[in-house]
Amino acid sequence: MNKQVIVAVTAVGLLGAFALAAWIYQGQRAEEFEGIAKESPSILEPAHAMTQGAEDARVTIVEFFDPACETCAALARPVHQLMQAHAGRVRLVLRYAPFHPGSDGVVKMLEAARNQDKYWETLDLMFASQSLWASHHQPKPELLWQLLPRAGVDVNKLRSDVGSAALDALVRQDVADARTLGVRKTPTYFVNGKPLPSFGFTQLRELVESEIAANY
Repeated sequence: MNKQVIVAVTAVGLLGAFALAAWIYQGQRAEEFEGIAKESPSILEPAHAMTQGAEDARVTIVEFFDPACETCAALARPVHQLMQAHAGRVRLVLRYAPFHPGSDGVVKMLEAARNQDKYWETLDLMFASQSLWASHHQPKPELLWQLLPRAGVDVNKLRSDVGSAALDALVRQDVADARTLGVRKTPTYFVNGKPLPSFGFTQLRELVESEIAANY
């Protein structure tokens, strides 16, 4: 066996070993997160989290997101369509991971709009106008104040509500839970406590459909 063949065989062997190690690590991480979720269900679904879908659905998607995240905005519609395709069987739980500069303040705006029953309208507005206030990963949350009236909110009331201690505590709790669950980027999804094997909408859809098959 010549030297080039030996090098090639060694390289293939190393790649195989790396892939196996990555697969084992991913499996261990998945089991770890599932264990955390079972021991402390509120770490994924606290009482304060905004939800959408039937409360008795047997499949739950937990999404950690950032209103300034372009991928979060891009996947919002596909996730909604996925839920519509399985209406009554899937619910969505939204959690915050405000990783972009200033996003914690945007989250507080969103939660303050919730106090006016304008949560979904405000979230839709934030995503639809993201290119105006959060383009190129350089969010300028102050620009949102000019846009918020389009969501039908009382801006003066919202300004007074965003500074509340309750909203500060809510954001801190979500950030702490995200850290415990190893969330480092947005969006990050868990389906019935299980993390995606790798990131992508296809992977999310496949995991959701697998959980539906297992639970219905």
